[in-house]
Amino acid sequence: MDLLIFVVVCGLRLGVPLLILRYPLPAILFALVIDAADQTIFQAWTDLDLTSYQSYDKALDVYYLAIAYIATFRNWRNGMAILVAAALWYYRLVGVVLFELTEWRPLLLIFPNTFEYYFIALAVVRLGWDETRLTGRQVLTIAGAIWVFVKLPQEWWIHIAQLDFTDFMKADVLGVEATDSWGTALGNRPLVSAAIVVVVVGIAALAVALWRRTPPQDHPVTFDADAVFGFDRRSPPSDPVRPWREGLVEKIVLIALMAIIFGRVIPGSTATVLEVFVGVSVLVASNAAATQRLQRRGHSWESVGRSFLGNLLVNVGLLLAFGNLLSSDDDGSSVLGLAFFLFLLTLVIALFDRYRPTREPLVWELGPPQTAAHR
Repeated sequence: MDLLIFVVVCGLRLGVPLLILRYPLPAILFALVIDAADQTIFQAWTDLDLTSYQSYDKALDVYYLAIAYIATFRNWRNGMAILVAAALWYYRLVGVVLFELTEWRPLLLIFPNTFEYYFIALAVVRLGWDETRLTGRQVLTIAGAIWVFVKLPQEWWIHIAQLDFTDFMKADVLGVEATDSWGTALGNRPLVSAAIVVVVVGIAALAVALWRRTPPQDHPVTFDADAVFGFDRRSPPSDPVRPWREGLVEKIVLIALMAIIFGRVIPGSTATVLEVFVGVSVLVASNAAATQRLQRRGHSWESVGRSFLGNLLVNVGLLLAFGNLLSSDDDGSSVLGLAFFLFLLTLVIALFDRYRPTREPLVWELGPPQTAAHR
């Protein structure tokens, strides 16, 4: 039973983020819930040793946010919104890398994870409206408000004060032990409990009032990104030099930053930052070269799935040939960890290659697409 629960939870953590590409809002909220609840589920329903899982949990957080970032290529049509998303994403990613290298907790406050809530905010807008209606100032206002009023307090609470919300509510607000049930806690101070209910109801009423004051919708409310504009992104790029021309530098930077974070949590890892960067550069360039060679011969991966499998074969070969670039102590856990992270990175590479070409014209326009090719 322990193994079954572990497999189901890990399967959800790997699979649900892929749904962000098509169903951005419910999928990323589900990913957040799983991220918050996974260790609680393991502690309550299994006898598993979670020591090693802590490291994989951190890597899976980066993985699902990387998928969300790629989803902006696929679905968003507002160039400024895409650029702001990229800035917030890479800013946080650099901060996480610096934290992993120094373990100085204030870095997580200096580099807050604003991207995640910004993505959610734009996903809410896109439920019923075309986000290209947002001006550059409005996009920046949304990002700034989330940064200052939401993420900075949250990052301070979690990473500087290192407080637990459940313990704080039970011990400091409701006056019981942290181990007491919520029923006991809410019954201990009924007036405080009633005030909490009033606040929650007030927030809900305010949200409803704001929703009613929103401008007329551009389309019926939907969670399906493909139902909004009907983009057809199934056909693969046909330009044989595109893998080199389209975002090779950004792809190297993205995968290198992710690999540095992953490398810090591989048991027994001895790879330096320079070795990781060199290894990733070889890996990404080799994937692009293999794709270009196929296209010049009149072939293509034809889908993300085939691209992933093809790149995975290339990457496994590189790992066997140049394994010392990401060296680690020779034990089973290290090999398993390296294989797992190679799997995640290859998947991100395949998705990046598939959807980044849809982003570039919109970024240069910094607004809604003007040609039929982007409608």
